[in-house]
Amino acid sequence: MPLATVGDIIRDSPAGVGAFNVIQLEHATAIVAGAEALSLPVVLQISENCVRYHGELEPIALAALAVARRAEVPVAVHLDHATDRALVEQAVELGLGSVMFDASALPDEENVAVTASVTAWCHERGVWVEAELGEVGGKDGVHAPGARTKPDEAASYVARTGVDALAVAVGTSHAMTTKDAVLDLALIAELRATLTVPLVLHGSSGVPDEILREAVREGMKKINVATHLNKAFTGAIRDYLHHDEKVVDPRKYVNAGRDAVTREVTHLLGVLTG
Repeated sequence: MPLATVGDIIRDSPAGVGAFNVIQLEHATAIVAGAEALSLPVVLQISENCVRYHGELEPIALAALAVARRAEVPVAVHLDHATDRALVEQAVELGLGSVMFDASALPDEENVAVTASVTAWCHERGVWVEAELGEVGGKDGVHAPGARTKPDEAASYVARTGVDALAVAVGTSHAMTTKDAVLDLALIAELRATLTVPLVLHGSSGVPDEILREAVREGMKKINVATHLNKAFTGAIRDYLHHDEKVVDPRKYVNAGRDAVTREVTHLLGVLTG
């Protein structure tokens, strides 16, 4: 199937869109299998941290693109949390149709200027851009549990940068291994009514299923998940090795991890579209 972009998938999806982080090839194939089980579109995300792990963007990006092209459902390959403009440009050159440029650690005015410049460059090449106002949760920033995005500031940021989607702070934080995040659903509804671009929820691994459903109903569109899948992947491998201490073929235990990720993706996509 031809590659999709995040913009394509969001435009054509009446409910929430699942965006799942890839660490290695097994994650990409597992995520697509989970989406195919429900005949739903999905987003494969490659973070700057993932690029650092592999040493380069190209190997994991080309692998994810290959998996996306052979999928039976629309799949977008998306660069997540890129703080380096050169990495954005490389991603576009390799064929990724959407990026998340993260200048949130910069002072507000510098964030606006740099993000506007990157967005204009991407739009000239037909690439969809997500951004974030404030620093990401898990780093004691705007997505820390106590922080909240102000609708008027968000509207100004979108207007000044021209971005296509905005990650907002409504009660989540990155890298949560427990599902006890408390979302401000009223704020989500207010942001949805104020902004003209789709809302993105980062740190969704920490949100209970029913709250995720409510967040989508109130206006969240793109739902990012990473830690929850890593927890499932690692747990399945740990369990396999515990029960078979003599195994030496990594395909056997890694496959157990891949199957666990597939199950979780199917479950979460059902939550977001249910």
